[in-house]
Amino acid sequence: MWISVSSDMDEPVARALLAELGRRGHEVTAHGALSPGDDPQWAACSEAAARDVAAGRADQAIVCCWTGTGASIAANKVPGVRAALCTDAYSADGARRWNDANVLALSLRLTSEPLLKEILDAWFAAAASEDAEDRENVARVDRLDLRRTTS
Repeated sequence: MWISVSSDMDEPVARALLAELGRRGHEVTAHGALSPGDDPQWAACSEAAARDVAAGRADQAIVCCWTGTGASIAANKVPGVRAALCTDAYSADGARRWNDANVLALSLRLTSEPLLKEILDAWFAAAASEDAEDRENVARVDRLDLRRTTS
C-alpha cells in the first residue's frame, strides 16, 4: 500500500512511523520535516499528504503534529479526505470501520512507539463497514465536500 506521511517536526516517533511502515512493506512518500527542503508547517505538510490521497497518488495518509489536532484539521479541508485523530487502537479501528477514514492523524506528544504499533495494527486491520447506516453517514460527509467545492 502507498502511504503519504507528514510531520511538522522531526521527532523520534515520526521516524519510528516511517521505519514501521517500511517494515510492514508499505511504500512511503514523506512530507514536511521528514523531507529535507519541504515546508514543515503543519498546515502545509498535512495538506500535501492529504492531497496525495485525494489525487490517488497514495492509498492513505498519516499526518502528525504535536497534538495531532492541527494536522487533522488541515487534512480534512481537502475534499475527499476523512482524517481522524486517533490516540488509541480502539479509535483507529472505529475510524476505519465506521467513518471509512483514509487519513490517520497522530499526536507526536502522546504517541509512544508501542502505542504507535497498536494504532497501526488496528488501522490496517480494519475495513470500512458495509452497514447501510454507516455507509449513509460516510456518503453524507462526501456530499458536504461536494457542497463546499461548488459553493
